[in-house]
Amino acid sequence: MREALLQVTGLNAWYGESHILHGVDLQVCKGEVVTLLGRNGAGKTTTLKSVMGMVGRREGSIAFEGADIGALPSNKVARLGIAFCPEERGIFASLNVEENLLLPPRVRDGGFAIEQIFDLFPNLKERLASQGTKLSGGEQQMLAIGRILRTGARLLLLDEPTEGLAPVIVQQIGRTLARLKREGFTMLLVEQNYRFAQTVADRHYVMEHGRVVDMIHNSDLEAAMPKLHEYLGV
Repeated sequence: MREALLQVTGLNAWYGESHILHGVDLQVCKGEVVTLLGRNGAGKTTTLKSVMGMVGRREGSIAFEGADIGALPSNKVARLGIAFCPEERGIFASLNVEENLLLPPRVRDGGFAIEQIFDLFPNLKERLASQGTKLSGGEQQMLAIGRILRTGARLLLLDEPTEGLAPVIVQQIGRTLARLKREGFTMLLVEQNYRFAQTVADRHYVMEHGRVVDMIHNSDLEAAMPKLHEYLGV
């Protein structure tokens, strides 16, 4: 196993009085793509938000590059080089594509220049002056990913990057994630489409009721399909 970039140990999390995560353990090594699989409500998105410091209460250990970040607020977590791309994408309706791209500050060296983002997503260059929410769902997802690549973050937390997208756009997102992996990015993504996850990930954690109940290496996923189908209820 390579060096762990993110190490989560015994993570508990709450929304108000609701206890959502119950002792989650996982790790993501440098250069890996790791997915969180599970049914709706299993705690996958809450795990990403907990890493980012976006839940009301957390207990347990969250270590990034060996340093405990479990008590840090989200703005300080982001400045360490962790970026979150939410399922709802967070595109600002009052800003055009260029303004949305330029809005987040750079937190570290090595962020993508605008031209590099256009190389990944040529559609965005063509829609540069368009209002962010006038884009198609696929273009909004490209914009959301492109925006966090500008920041210099090296750990990307992606929540349902293919949700609701046409198959041709899903393929483009897959090619993009594969390229980012080749360029040294580390990714933890929530994904309902396990067939898509199989094309990009090294390992998969399966979550049920706020707990990690299994870890499957991608090379073993095909053999584990009956068990995975049982976990996912498909």
